[in-house]
Amino acid sequence: MDTESTYSGYSYYSSHSKKSHRQGERNRERHKSPRNKDGRGSEKSVTIQAPTGEPLLANDSTRTEEVQDDNWGETTTAITGTSEHSISQEDIARISKDMEDSVRLDCRRYLGLTVASVLGLLVFLTPIAFILLPPILWRDELEPCGTICEGLFISVAFKLLILLIGTWALFFRKQRADVPRIFVFRALLLVLIFFFVVSYWLFYGVRILDSRDRNYQGIVQYAVSLVDALLFIHYLAIVLLELRQLQPMFTLQVVRSTDGESRFYSLGHLSIQRAALVVLENYYKDFTIYNPNLLTASKFRAAKHMAGLKVYNVDGPSNNATGQSRAMIAAAARRRDSSHNELYYEEAEHERRVKKRRARLVVAVEEAFIHIQRLQAEEQQKAPGEVMDPREAAQAIFPSMARALQKYLRTTRQQHYHSMESILQHLAFCITNSMTPKAFLERYLSAGPTLQYDKERWLSTQWRLVSDEAVTNGLRDGIVFVLKCLDFSLVVNVKKIPFIVLSEEFIDPKSHKFVLRLQSETSV
Repeated sequence: MDTESTYSGYSYYSSHSKKSHRQGERNRERHKSPRNKDGRGSEKSVTIQAPTGEPLLANDSTRTEEVQDDNWGETTTAITGTSEHSISQEDIARISKDMEDSVRLDCRRYLGLTVASVLGLLVFLTPIAFILLPPILWRDELEPCGTICEGLFISVAFKLLILLIGTWALFFRKQRADVPRIFVFRALLLVLIFFFVVSYWLFYGVRILDSRDRNYQGIVQYAVSLVDALLFIHYLAIVLLELRQLQPMFTLQVVRSTDGESRFYSLGHLSIQRAALVVLENYYKDFTIYNPNLLTASKFRAAKHMAGLKVYNVDGPSNNATGQSRAMIAAAARRRDSSHNELYYEEAEHERRVKKRRARLVVAVEEAFIHIQRLQAEEQQKAPGEVMDPREAAQAIFPSMARALQKYLRTTRQQHYHSMESILQHLAFCITNSMTPKAFLERYLSAGPTLQYDKERWLSTQWRLVSDEAVTNGLRDGIVFVLKCLDFSLVVNVKKIPFIVLSEEFIDPKSHKFVLRLQSETSV
């Protein structure tokens, strides 16, 4: 059906263009003779006539709004300025994905993991080397240790196992994002561990290896002290990396630059880049998905008002651009008094269309779900070969609601976020889990967070952090930093949580006594 409509539209356009061309030829012939009679044969007068039955471009706004209700997402042609390149939402998503894939190949991501792995291997092999080197190099000269050394061996083994599990849980976690700078506390801990192990090796080499110490029990206790110190450093790492940031100290106000949607978050002592990472993680689950099509109506309205303004200079050509700009501003201010009526009626008409489309969609979905429920009841008496799985059931009832859903998504400008495959998957999921029609429609009736949609529908996953201060500095009162992506930005304002003074006031329960006062005009 789409092919036939396209072909018929193309035939209409071709015949209509030929008719307009013949009318233009007759107009040019009609206007050529008077010009030649006046002796100005070199000049030509061309009259451009609008096609029959089609309004002019200046009067086409009302009709455009009506057509845009049904087919604005597929059949509308956008006329832009002098641009040589164009880009669509799918191109933006593909570019963002390619940029993300290229970032994954960057060797900086694995540099910190490699350094931490090498240092961790050195830390765990050092106590074992301290214990094994003396029996290997001078076994005959060592003094017998007995049961004490065997108990110390068991202690070292279990402490190393606990340290291994704790190190794996704290340091070797999957990286959530690429940050512009290193984590200061993590780097300081790695440097501390490195110098600590090196100092133990220097002492071991000078006092034990060179002198060939025969007190093997003292050597084992020296290795045990190293493991104990490493356990205390691991406890320090837990305090600095995890516990320090738990107590809320700052409130962050996050505002999206395009539509002004804002959220508030409470954070502890974090650096600017780590606070930005927390903000982005919460953005994808708390903020509604960014829809640039909702902002085009206001921009089109403002451009239409400014396009209707013309400035004429009666004194002749002049380069006084300031006077022209002032005249345009004054004319726009005079037209502003009547523009609010147009805005009011446009919004009222749009709300009416949305409510109408929504009612049709709700009725269509409820009827489709009633149908599939009746099929489920009847399938129990049918043969096993005729039973449908959730995917087949979704494909069976989807055509009855497809048109209503398509019109509603186009009216609310959400059609580029929901593909037919994603709708079928969601419908099959709802059928599998015996969800109601209202639960199925919740995703489409109101805009959800970004994580609710497919990843290829996200406009960007790569952000730029803009800050006046170093991103490794900690948060403090009054700091403002911006997170920018391809189409919008998040403005973050940091405020310190005020110090609260809470006092106590005791009230004796026996003091809660009352007296009833009766008057002549009361009804008691």
